[in-house]
Amino acid sequence: MRLPTCLLFIAALHLPAQEAPPALTEYMGRQIAQTMHWKGAEWLMRRVREREEATTKMREELEVKPGMVVCDMGCGNGYHTLPLAEMVGAKGKVFAVDVQPEMIEMLRQNITRKELKNIEPIVGLYYDPKLPPNTCDMILLVDVYHEFSHPVQMLAGMRAALKPDGLLVLVEFRAEDDTVPIKPEHKMSKAQIHKEMNANGFEMKREFDGLPWQHLMFFGKAEKK
Repeated sequence: MRLPTCLLFIAALHLPAQEAPPALTEYMGRQIAQTMHWKGAEWLMRRVREREEATTKMREELEVKPGMVVCDMGCGNGYHTLPLAEMVGAKGKVFAVDVQPEMIEMLRQNITRKELKNIEPIVGLYYDPKLPPNTCDMILLVDVYHEFSHPVQMLAGMRAALKPDGLLVLVEFRAEDDTVPIKPEHKMSKAQIHKEMNANGFEMKREFDGLPWQHLMFFGKAEKK
């Protein structure tokens, strides 16, 4: 039986509204940077990025294996998503999450062009990664965590999405190095990264210091005390 429109409206008034938690501009003494706008997506694909960031070496250090389930968080138009999909192979899967639908649309076009079948694009929320629980072997965040306006909620969502032995991987420009030509709010120090990860239920498992400009740090779930 179809309810009259007036009754549907009255019923809707009594449904609990999902309100977004307030966005932060600072977290644990760190200024939160603004999210890069989708109109700057071409910068993500710049030719000099390999030389500046050693992106191939970075992906090698991830030690991704065929069959793994990996998430590219803040995927943009797919600079890392596409090679990750090839690394996990046909039996693996890549969740590609971005909060800007325009980025996801560009990613979809690149997926079609590459004829890849193992990528699931997801339009996330600023406070919810929209990942299914207990599914990811690895969640990769390349130059994106420092832009989270809701770091606590996002870390909680990603922690829930990781398998028990899954890894959260942060790639962040080094705040300790003044020669890295990036704005200060888009950099993070190791000390700051440890402070925020430890406060949200993560502990470092390993790190790689061989990238030209960035930290590469791997975190697993800390045991609850």
